[in-house]
Amino acid sequence: MVAGVAYLDPGNVASNASAGARYGYLLVWVVVVANVMAWLVQYLSAKLGLTTGESLPGLLGQRLRSRPARYAFWVQAELVAMATDIAEVLGGAIALQLLFGLPLIVGGVITGVVSMLLLALNNRRGSRAFERVVTGLVVVIGVGFCAGILFAPVDGAAAVGGLVPHFTDSGSIVLAASILGATVMPHAIYAHSALTRDRFGFVAEGPQRQRVLRATRVDVTVALAIAGTVNVVILLLAASTLPGVEGAATLQGAHAAISAALGPVVATMFAIGLLASGLASTSVGAYAGAEIMQGLLRTRVPLLARRLVTLIPALVLLAVGVDPTLALVLSQVVLSFGIPFALIPLVRFTAQRSLLGDAANRWWTTALAVLAAVLLVGLNITLITLLVSGA
Repeated sequence: MVAGVAYLDPGNVASNASAGARYGYLLVWVVVVANVMAWLVQYLSAKLGLTTGESLPGLLGQRLRSRPARYAFWVQAELVAMATDIAEVLGGAIALQLLFGLPLIVGGVITGVVSMLLLALNNRRGSRAFERVVTGLVVVIGVGFCAGILFAPVDGAAAVGGLVPHFTDSGSIVLAASILGATVMPHAIYAHSALTRDRFGFVAEGPQRQRVLRATRVDVTVALAIAGTVNVVILLLAASTLPGVEGAATLQGAHAAISAALGPVVATMFAIGLLASGLASTSVGAYAGAEIMQGLLRTRVPLLARRLVTLIPALVLLAVGVDPTLALVLSQVVLSFGIPFALIPLVRFTAQRSLLGDAANRWWTTALAVLAAVLLVGLNITLITLLVSGA
């Protein structure tokens, strides 16, 4: 569930709400495909940590012999982690503004402070207490975002039509890349292998390995089913209530439109869900960033110190008045560019029998993972071409 909360962060909310507001049910298929990909990727990441006792960044740090290569890989991974931090803090700041009218910069500081308290809980009370708090926040997120769908008139035929893969213009491709980046999150790939390693504290072998892997498949299925359902609901809610509403492509505008269409109680639940997603996911992002640095640079930085440093870019964006929803969506596009750098090594490592033994991927698992990587890289190339050409 701690890894799964990465799929319920404010970047997901902004991307899915923007997609629904601008294109209706068009991109439902992207959310579904992205969550299916995420299931496979997160299971492979967990399996890597369980069977090797090492995280993906740690293995990359061992295999990349050249220092320049390690540093270059670390730079792109660090940019991914920073984009994640920006999204979580901005989302929390927007939620606090919607709920209490606080200035965005004040909300950003409060979000950062609360995330530091969550990380301190992990340091002092251990992972179990941290897991319980995050799981509680996941419940709040689910209730907050799913409450509105009970009152929103969803067009069933249009929603089913949205399952047919297609685009309408370059803007829909940009939003599709944003949804993919927000769903198949690179930092979650790095983090999950470390989370399973730290939680079990041993390398699973023999009959025990198969039991643990079966349990892990169940865990990942439950977590991603929850996250996927909430993401689809956010898009459906936006598609049913926000198209044609001025300013609805922003989270503030979406909140106002939901309040007007469905009432202030539903809008408040939406804002509470957004706040919970920001608070929960920002601590996981900091954990991933620390693991990336430790694995690739072999340098350990205290989590709280790292959280303090990575808070700065988000607060700067809030201070200079950048549109927070636009920054959220663009941060997810940055994450989309970082997916191949995490996914390709993950597929390669988990397919190596010399590394994973009898837990190595079956041929069809590797084939599906390669297909996912090819689709993601192809979409990124298309997106870059469109952005460069100005289409």
